[in-house]
Amino acid sequence: MTEAKITNFYTREPLSGTVRQIVILLHGVGSNGRDLIALAPYWQESLPDALFISPDAPFRCDMVPPGYPDSYQWFSLLSRDPQDMLEGVRRVAPILETFMREQLEKADLVPDALALVGFSQGTMTALHVGPRFEPQIAGIVGYSGALLWEEGMEKEINSRPPVLLVHGEADDVVPVTAWFHAKTKLEALDFSVGGFTCGGLPHSIDQKGIQEAGSFLESIFIQKT
Repeated sequence: MTEAKITNFYTREPLSGTVRQIVILLHGVGSNGRDLIALAPYWQESLPDALFISPDAPFRCDMVPPGYPDSYQWFSLLSRDPQDMLEGVRRVAPILETFMREQLEKADLVPDALALVGFSQGTMTALHVGPRFEPQIAGIVGYSGALLWEEGMEKEINSRPPVLLVHGEADDVVPVTAWFHAKTKLEALDFSVGGFTCGGLPHSIDQKGIQEAGSFLESIFIQKT
């Protein structure tokens, strides 16, 4: 694949009319930015100054038929080998970082006014990019994802934003064991990690997960005001 960048995204403007925070939502593999922008209305009343931005990932999904519309990926999952997935997330990281800095500059804000929210592969991407971004961003919400990790990667950490992880116990796409691994590893690295698993929930987001993420986002932005 040739060099890529994020070129298309969906937004919900702040109810207050003034952008004081940015929430960037990262969709899962095979989806697009229209998917997670649907979360914004649930959080807008408690975050009236937040601009919600949900980009299409920069690469066309390689697990769907050619020409299938509006299907994107942050990195390929044709191989689930951990090294291949790490190589993929490392390639997309500077693309997302550039997009984050562009949005902050456009709004004349600093990184601690920005949060990442990911689902599935979007969570994998957020958990890789967020701790390497500096200065520190406000926080990370990760739904149904995983922490891609290998020995020695702690040297790459530049900041420790607070993290909320939510995962369905009936997830048959990304097993709930990934939640325990991510939480344990991040806590061992001195991250503040909250969250929970949801009994009976498959690879999805439920109302409790939406509500708790809204409360988390509100709390991390209040701390920065």
